[in-house]
Amino acid sequence: MSGDRLPVAVDAMGGDNAPGTLIEAAHLAAEAFGVPVLLVGDPERLGDTGPLEVAPASQVVEMGADPARAVRRLKDSSIVRAAEAVRDGRASSLLSAGNTGAAMAASLLRLGRIKGVARPAIAVPFPVVGSTPSTLLDCGANADCQPEWFVQFARLGTAYARHRFALERPRVATLTTGEEAGKGNALVKAACELLEQPEWAADCGADYVGNVEGGDLLAGVADVIVCDGFTGNVALKSLEGGFDLLRAAVGDALVSTAEAAAISGMVHELIDPVFDFFDSGQTGAAMLLGTRGVTMISHGSSSAITLANAIRTADELAGEGIVQNLRNSVGNPTE
Repeated sequence: MSGDRLPVAVDAMGGDNAPGTLIEAAHLAAEAFGVPVLLVGDPERLGDTGPLEVAPASQVVEMGADPARAVRRLKDSSIVRAAEAVRDGRASSLLSAGNTGAAMAASLLRLGRIKGVARPAIAVPFPVVGSTPSTLLDCGANADCQPEWFVQFARLGTAYARHRFALERPRVATLTTGEEAGKGNALVKAACELLEQPEWAADCGADYVGNVEGGDLLAGVADVIVCDGFTGNVALKSLEGGFDLLRAAVGDALVSTAEAAAISGMVHELIDPVFDFFDSGQTGAAMLLGTRGVTMISHGSSSAITLANAIRTADELAGEGIVQNLRNSVGNPTE
């Protein structure tokens, strides 16, 4: 680590292939991107990590554990110690590919919420051809929501989109079952009534553009799209699963016959950049917006390259001062 640059605290015990994939990712991030990394986990299980620093943690929150209970009970778990490293100024940010609820609970309990935020939200940028990404939130932090939380998600998403993608006045929309006014369930209708009030948008520099449907997520019709965490998580995983199936099906088709195999190299040259553009692994993780620190959450099955990209993203967001911008977005810049 050079100068005053703090490392990214990586929950090395979280994820389907921990700790091996996390260690590999940490080395890739350090070597390819120059990002300092603090591995948090059981030193015996981590083994020889080379030049990478290790913060010991003897416990692990398993993927199927109850998040809040586990975080309170397992005080020496890797995710809790990673959050404490950020809280105590020993790390700039944290990354976990483990239990998503535990990452959120540890961030809430150890870092705390930004004053004025009822519930943090997971923000996922979706690629848009020829434009900046559309950010969807909440993508899984809050399965059950209250209407007023949608306005907070919109404020946080606006600040994130402006900061991350240099958008002067982000367009905000609500994800529901139709573009027409009045579409959706009782929760969405109540949230839309609040979002249609002009004060919040004027206050944070956004334009509310109404409703969008699931098919609009990649169309670029809005810069920030808000929904409850249940809907957002289903939408996210549906798109990711469909993308993976499509990529596999195309790959299989290109080796299905001798004729296809003969032209597969040329076809891959054309389509691989398109697949790479839509691959969520390019970002690697989603940020939990609303806590007093940078928490990045990745899939448990993520590859080492994906996790290395996530570490780089965490380092960038922390270095750019994203948390202060989020504080400003909810009107509490000093809290």
